[in-house]
Parts: sequence; C-alpha cells; structure tokens
Amino acid sequence: MKTDRIYLDYAATTPLDPEVLAVMCEVGTTIFGNPSSIHAEGRVARTIIEESRKSICKVLNASLNELFFTSCGTEAHNTILTGAVRDLGVRRIISSPLEHHCILHTLEYLRSHDRIEVVYLPVNAFGQPSQEAIQAELARDPEIKKMVSLMHVNNEIGVQIDLLEIGRLCRDHQVLFHSDTVQGIGFDRYDLQHLPVDFMAGSAHKFFGPKGIGFMFIRNDHRLHPLLYGGSQERNMRSGTENIMGIAGMAKALELAHSNQDSRIAHLQAIRSRLKGELLALDPDISINGDLPGQTSPKILSVNVPRDARTELLLMNLDIAGVSASGGSACSSGVESASHVLAHLPIDPDQTTVRFSFSHHTTDQEIDRVIDIMDSLMRRKVV
Repeated sequence: MKTDRIYLDYAATTPLDPEVLAVMCEVGTTIFGNPSSIHAEGRVARTIIEESRKSICKVLNASLNELFFTSCGTEAHNTILTGAVRDLGVRRIISSPLEHHCILHTLEYLRSHDRIEVVYLPVNAFGQPSQEAIQAELARDPEIKKMVSLMHVNNEIGVQIDLLEIGRLCRDHQVLFHSDTVQGIGFDRYDLQHLPVDFMAGSAHKFFGPKGIGFMFIRNDHRLHPLLYGGSQERNMRSGTENIMGIAGMAKALELAHSNQDSRIAHLQAIRSRLKGELLALDPDISINGDLPGQTSPKILSVNVPRDARTELLLMNLDIAGVSASGGSACSSGVESASHVLAHLPIDPDQTTVRFSFSHHTTDQEIDRVIDIMDSLMRRKVV
C-alpha cells in the first residue's frame, strides 16, 4: 500500500522484509507437519526449525543447545529471571530503574512472591548505571548468590552499556549476568563464545522479522526449568507446538541484518547525526537524551523540545503532519506522565520529549521533510 507517511518509530517495531515474507510464505504453504511427529511431514518441519537454529547460532557464535525459541523477548526474560531465582538460587538481583517493564515488573513480582532482594543502581545524566555502584554491589555480601540484569541498548533513549566490561566484572565476582538485548540484536554484533553474558534474548520484529517470535540464550553452564509446561518442545525448555513460519522468518531476518550490518549502521549514523544537528539548530533550548559518542545506538534519537502552546501536543501534531514517532517506549503509549526512563534523567519538566528511531529504509528526503515539519510546528507555521 502506497503511503506518503514518514515512519520514524523503528525502535517500536519494523516492517516485514520482503525476503523474510517470501521464506515464511514458502514454509507456510508447503510445510505443515508437527515438528514433534516422527513421520516424514514432521521430520521436514523439524528440519526447518533446526536449520533456523543453526543460522541464528552462526550469527551469534553460540552453541546450538544454548538457543531456545520463544514467542517474544518478554517471555524469554520472564523465563530467565524466574528460573535464575527458582533454579539457580539467586537471592539478589542488581538492575537499573531504566529497564524495560518486562524486566522491572518481573523483578517486582519476584521480590513480592519469592522474597528476593532487588537493588536498583543509580544512573548518570545519560542513563547509564554507575560503574562504581556496580562494582560495590558485586563485592557486597559475597556469600549471597547474585545476578546482574542490565539492558544493552535502552529502548527509549538509545544509550548503551559496556557489555564486555560489565560481563568481566560479573565473572570476576562469580555473579550471573543477564542482558536485555532486544534493541541490539540485528544492529550490533554479539560473539557469545567470547562475550561474558550468561543470558540474553532477541525479538524478531525489532529487526524486520515477524511479530510473535523470539529467542533466549542460556549458557550451557545453567539449567533452568521452563516457564510453560505441557510438552517437551525446545528440549523441555518451552512447551507448545513450534511456530515454524515465525522461526524460519526470524532466522532469515537475522541473516539479512547481519550480512548488511556495516552499511546499515553507517546509514543510521549519518541519518541520526544530520537530524540531531538540524534540530539543535532550530532552537538553542532543544536537548538530546542519552547522547554519548560511541555509546548510543545510531537508530534512536530522543529529543527534548521546550513545551509551550506550540509543542504541547507535539506527537499528535507530528502524526497529523504524517510523521510516526513516539514519546518513548511503544509500551508506554497513551500514558500522559513522563515515562519511567525519562523520569530518572535530568530533563526540564517544561520540555516535551519525542523519540525518533530509524532504519536503512529512512531516506534523506524523509529527514528533510521532518526538519521542515518540526520547524513549522515550533514556529506555528502551516505545514
């Protein structure tokens, strides 16, 4: 369907790549067997799943028995966090108040129902957890089994943590390390044979794959019980008949993202840099959240605009003008108060925040149009 709209909310979700759709259509129209069946149709379906697992593990440099398919990142993180407490004896989880709600709400559930201790680290002005606080918490009470849970790329402001450094610290203190990598998979390179993380997850719809399919990485050293019971699928880690079309589509999407990653990243960096510079030139009071050179995802630009009668309804007016953006996380849409992420940053309360997020589909012409629209909205011109 042809549209003149400009989509700049790729951190919320991405369109299905045509090559991914072609793979899914082929699988969906020719392969219908239950992968748990031993007959020919079942074996063909099982082959699709295992070939997809091999493809994803090749990109991530992970062992085949470390990757488990789920319905989404949320399910994966719930399984990992719950399993760490109930099966691995974790009694204290060290995290950040800027995590995605699928992490924060799970932690609060575990604190209430399993009586674990949850420590939320202080964050700096860019939204990164304090390195000194991390080291202090890792060293505190060495007899207590601990886990660190920190997202790699913040979904609202794009700031990143140093996975390698924090992972090494965790290893030095024999502390488990879990990272929400949903915003990073497909845009960053993860070498899981050398990256010191114990658990992480991905969600296909963030990298031009289908919705409703994801995966979790659980390092071989750890044995967790499933979150869902009822069958022996995914080596007893995730009951339920497998989503064959989704799994095949996710594998193809990650393959495409990985093979074109360098050129896509260069394009994102150029697009983000240009829009950032042009917006800052519009008004000296505009500011950028989580903006650290080399430590911010090039696909996310979180902008604070002075709030007045012109910008009070900025997101709505952008939408009317044909631009799809967000105020923060897509999961927070409809919430009038500041998101939990923005609430922890030193942002002027008299500012309105808009998150622009990009992809390799974003064009210079679209950025030109967005700059003109923002200029018009802030100057009360007619777009």
